[in-house]
Amino acid sequence: MWHSIRRMFSLNDPGWGRNSGSGGGGGDGQRPRSGGDGPPDLDELWRDFNRRLNGMFGKRGGGGAPPSGEGSGGPGMRGAGMGVGVMALVAVLLWLGSGFYIVPEGNAAAILRFGEFKYLNDRAGFTWRIPYPVETAEIVNVQQLRQMEVGYRNNVKNKVLKESLMLTQDQSIVDMQFAVQYRVADPVAWLFNNNPGPSPEELVRQGAETAMREIVGRRGVDQVLYEEKEAVAKDALKLMQSIVDRYKAGVSLVDVTIQQAQPPEQVQAAFEDANKAAQDRERLINEGRAYANDVIPRARGTAARLGQEADGYKQRVIATAEGDASRFRQVLTEYAKAPQVTRDRMYLETMQQVFTNTSKVYVDSRAGSNLLYLPMDKLLQQAAPQGDAARAPAAAPTPAPATDASAEVSRAREGLRSRDRESAR
Repeated sequence: MWHSIRRMFSLNDPGWGRNSGSGGGGGDGQRPRSGGDGPPDLDELWRDFNRRLNGMFGKRGGGGAPPSGEGSGGPGMRGAGMGVGVMALVAVLLWLGSGFYIVPEGNAAAILRFGEFKYLNDRAGFTWRIPYPVETAEIVNVQQLRQMEVGYRNNVKNKVLKESLMLTQDQSIVDMQFAVQYRVADPVAWLFNNNPGPSPEELVRQGAETAMREIVGRRGVDQVLYEEKEAVAKDALKLMQSIVDRYKAGVSLVDVTIQQAQPPEQVQAAFEDANKAAQDRERLINEGRAYANDVIPRARGTAARLGQEADGYKQRVIATAEGDASRFRQVLTEYAKAPQVTRDRMYLETMQQVFTNTSKVYVDSRAGSNLLYLPMDKLLQQAAPQGDAARAPAAAPTPAPATDASAEVSRAREGLRSRDRESAR
């Protein structure tokens, strides 16, 4: 059927708009035309169209010319009406088939009926809606991570100075380029809440620029460039989210990345010199603190040690004095009981302490002109090796001079004892 219809309206059909007979007569009942190359006759076209439809629907089993009673009405018009109905049915089916559409994974479709939002289809797959122009579908990707560049385009070298130059709290100018990453959280708000007005992308850009200018204006230039760079990005992200929520843009901000933050190019050299001076100042301060942290603890330790030593000396002197006083009281008690014996004992103990650390020489001047000289230290030094040799397993014979020295020492001791007895009497 479609082939016959296409052939009927084909310009390449040799019978289109021309008589079928060779002599220009009415072999098909067509009206003869005077010329073979003139414009087609509309009446002939209409009659040819009706004959073809009658041949397709009214006379499938027979052939030949139509009955003499058939004209523009009758069965021929009924067949044409059936053909038009079939074509209308096919057109309706094609129109209904145009309502099928596909929602990709991670996307959502906003269905509009005569331009008004009706419902949101967030199920991925093949689905159907009423075809255009009754309903239309707006597909929005809700999982795509979008990025908005502020202060530059595609590369930090392609600066947009009207967006990147910002004023700090200490009246300094910084050149700030940053990127904002976001996702569409509410497709309906993304599509319809800001119309008429700036596009959603432009709204995100303006909100990001406004928030960053406010955050930079609350801090000094050193904090923005060096000390609190991450804090600036975090605070700006919170403020940007509050701004886009206030405008109901349907956007969820993910991250703010500061690509570059520096002074303007015109003052960058002077700013670097000032920055180096500040760094030198911080270095010297840190060195001084390190020296103080090294010296002060050692001085405190030395002071604590000296204090402890003084306390120990104090305790020792006090204990010694108390012990001497206690000993003196004990000696005094004994002295009261036997004064002579106590004096002799104290004298002997004192002399023992004195002679223990001094060289000793005994001289006897009572026996007339004979002078007895005894170098006791040397005699004792000579006697000590002799005693060691006597205790050895294989002792050598004792020489005579050593025996004489021992005898002299014995005699000297006996003489001293006899004189002490005489003086005591």
